Amino acid sequence: MMTKDNSGWHPPMLALLAWRNLWRNRLRTSIMVCAMVFGLVGVVVMLGFMTGMYANMIDNAVAWQTSHLQVHNKDYLLDPDINSRIRAPEPVLTKLSEISEVQGVSARFVVQGMLASPRASRGIRINGVDPAAEARVTPIVDNITQGGWLEAGGRHPIVISEKTASRLKLRLGSKVVLTFSNADKAVSGAAFRVAGLYRSPSSTFDEANAYVRRADLTALAGLDGVHEIAIRLTKSDSLDNSRAKALARRLSSVLSPQDRVRDWQEIQPMLATIIAQMDTSNAVILLIFISALGLGIANIMLMAVFERTREFGVLMAIGMVKRKIMGLILLESLLLGLTGALLGLMLSVLVIALLVNTGIPLGNMADGLGAFGVSTTLYPQVTLGQYLSTLAMVVIVSLLAALYPARQIVKQRPVDAMSQKH
Repeated sequence: MMTKDNSGWHPPMLALLAWRNLWRNRLRTSIMVCAMVFGLVGVVVMLGFMTGMYANMIDNAVAWQTSHLQVHNKDYLLDPDINSRIRAPEPVLTKLSEISEVQGVSARFVVQGMLASPRASRGIRINGVDPAAEARVTPIVDNITQGGWLEAGGRHPIVISEKTASRLKLRLGSKVVLTFSNADKAVSGAAFRVAGLYRSPSSTFDEANAYVRRADLTALAGLDGVHEIAIRLTKSDSLDNSRAKALARRLSSVLSPQDRVRDWQEIQPMLATIIAQMDTSNAVILLIFISALGLGIANIMLMAVFERTREFGVLMAIGMVKRKIMGLILLESLLLGLTGALLGLMLSVLVIALLVNTGIPLGNMADGLGAFGVSTTLYPQVTLGQYLSTLAMVVIVSLLAALYPARQIVKQRPVDAMSQKH
């Protein structure tokens, strides 16, 4: 139970008085609250859009390019020579089959070669894969736009991207000639038939990759083994690679000294850089908004306080101590900030919930962002921590914004304050 202090003012009474004072000028307070609400919604949606775009870029990169982990021969990382195969893939594959958090494993035979049609040719990375295993690691099966995935039967099927098909003037059923340097550094090649066309979120990836059966590719190369083991984990946080690092440590015990396992942030350091700078960029955006908000609140409080200078003089004259006067002004500013922040964040939650279901179509921006592996539709992501940190910053700024007008009032003598006219 709260007790009355020497000044005779209960804390609940101060809060009630501050709330009533805040709404003495309803128009001014309403305009400020509306500005805070719409400003907060805009900032939260922008933060959600940026976080969603970065997370989408990382998810797509992990799904299509890096997986969560990859194993290579150390020499292959320096120079992707066809002879630089993984020295001991069997112990790694056996170990991975015993780990429940592994969703899929694809052992790939990879060559850099030329893909030629009667009209054009281009350099491309040919991924020799086991069709069933690759489908558990990459989402390529769900992104076949024409035709189908690599079949077990048939002679030399190949799956290429829509972009590659367009560049080489190919369609389903067309024949292409694949050539590359085999294990003896001699040119080897064969005709393949286009079995399917795919489209990934990354236009750069589409231009550089095609898929064939591993058995077909090793037969042409005159070489067995694999160059790359791609490992996909079960559901994992797109911004956290701790699970991948933990699995890499477990695999290190069965790796040959010549082989190396890397997590997705090591494979693409750019992704790690994006994650590192994401919090900073979001903080800068929030800081700019909060600074503008603080100036707005300070302006409102200056007008609200100085036009009531005589009133505060009377309160001090009848015995209200100056710290209570300051507390009253700070409470008014705090209630103003809390009202705007709570309403703004509640509306933000509703807007984000709507956009999470509908997404944000990128329209004409999609082609440009496709080079960075961003999907055509983005889904914003805002964490509870971001909501709480925004609320905390608004509260802090609201209190700071009221310090100057409150200090100017309490510095005056009651008789001087009562004599002023505004």
